[in-house]
Amino acid sequence: MSAVLPVFLPLLAATALALFPRGVRVWTLLVGAGMALALQRLYLHISNQGPLRYEVGGWGAPLGIDLYIDGLSLFMLITTWLVGVAVSVYALGYFAAAGHEAREGRYFWILWFFLWAALNALFLSADLFNLYVTLELVSIAAVALTALAASKAALTAALRYLLVGLVASISYLMAVALLYGGYGQLDIYALAAAITPQPLTWCVMALMLAAMLVKTALFPLHFWLPPAHSSALAPVSALLSALVVKTGFYLFVRLWFELFESMTTMALANLVGALGAAAVLWGSIQALRTARLKLLIAYSTVAQLGYLFLLAPLAMSTTGAVAWSGVFYLLISHACAKAALFLSAGTIIKVLGHDRLDELHGLGKVLPLTLATSALAAVSLIGLPPSGGFVAKWSLLVAAAEGDQWWWIILLAVGGLLTAAYLFRLLSPAMATGAFDVSLREGDYPLMVWPAFALAAFALVLGVVAPGFFQLLVIGAPAAAGGDGV
Repeated sequence: MSAVLPVFLPLLAATALALFPRGVRVWTLLVGAGMALALQRLYLHISNQGPLRYEVGGWGAPLGIDLYIDGLSLFMLITTWLVGVAVSVYALGYFAAAGHEAREGRYFWILWFFLWAALNALFLSADLFNLYVTLELVSIAAVALTALAASKAALTAALRYLLVGLVASISYLMAVALLYGGYGQLDIYALAAAITPQPLTWCVMALMLAAMLVKTALFPLHFWLPPAHSSALAPVSALLSALVVKTGFYLFVRLWFELFESMTTMALANLVGALGAAAVLWGSIQALRTARLKLLIAYSTVAQLGYLFLLAPLAMSTTGAVAWSGVFYLLISHACAKAALFLSAGTIIKVLGHDRLDELHGLGKVLPLTLATSALAAVSLIGLPPSGGFVAKWSLLVAAAEGDQWWWIILLAVGGLLTAAYLFRLLSPAMATGAFDVSLREGDYPLMVWPAFALAAFALVLGVVAPGFFQLLVIGAPAAAGGDGV
């Protein structure tokens, strides 16, 4: 039962709130607490007995739906829970404050709980068609949440997001159809044992991986991300950056290391790594040039996503375990820190009425805790000790050194300096002297300020609790990533 609760609870909440809009606080508490209990039970199970395969309704693959939970799946569920709980509490204060229509709050909660259910279903799926269905549900909810701001910029960004997502989805679905026609099954782990290098499989691999690069907004396919993330409402921006774009990377990893592992080459891995490096540099440069805080944070997401794709070349040149753990630890560190930044930006906009970087001088006097939150998030994103970002990037440095790939070491160093440069565009003026003629203060929004601070603080604490997460990540990990497989 614990295997289906992560999907059932938020779906139940979304349905209940669609019928009876009141009771948001109760459902937030029930979903958060129920999910924590389910995740604890799943952790104990896979820690003691290894990966769990659960047949929904008693019908197993290929006729039924199988849920598969290994260390990586549970890790993604935990990441979603951490960010989800914090954003939910933040949203309680955000939509209760003046300046929002009642419909925004009502539709946000329905769409958010629906998105939470879809995210968890995706992380638990082991069938390629079910992954397509859950990926589409995630995209639909994400597009609707983006459009919720109802501004011209948000509606334009949401439409672009939808069209780009549809192209990627069609590419993936075509690949699924080809695979089923060629092999007669869609279970990832059954296919991995049967798949052979041939023109059909190469075509499928190209279609699927290209679709995931679009979904993850990897350079140069990132053009839809900055407008969507910067124009959405603050809690939506946090969810999109911390969780939604990570689904594409998660599926990329599953496909690369489990389904197409026998077909990947070092040349292809280096190409993926080069795209990741370009994303780091291009996203950072654009963040240095923008005049708005939320757009800066959005371009930072483009840059930080690039580091994740270094997993492909690094895992193929070493034993893989260090790179595997480092990349996914970077994922959770980025999720917490970037969500904290977007939530802080929402508080700044709520109090000041804008997010223009050249008008933030003296912000620390008005919003000291929000400034502290931004500073803590910056520590992790830059990769300074003792943050989770430091542990993750140190692991990538070790993997690069072990594999004699010194060029990735240079990229990590340059990327860290660029990250510090564009984040100081916020921190430097905010800590300077200045005065704001505002009647509102940070204390007016406790439900907005403290969840963001908690996320940023946790991104820092992640550097201390890394060994436990590293042990979780290798449970059921593919051999190429230093694990023992299914």
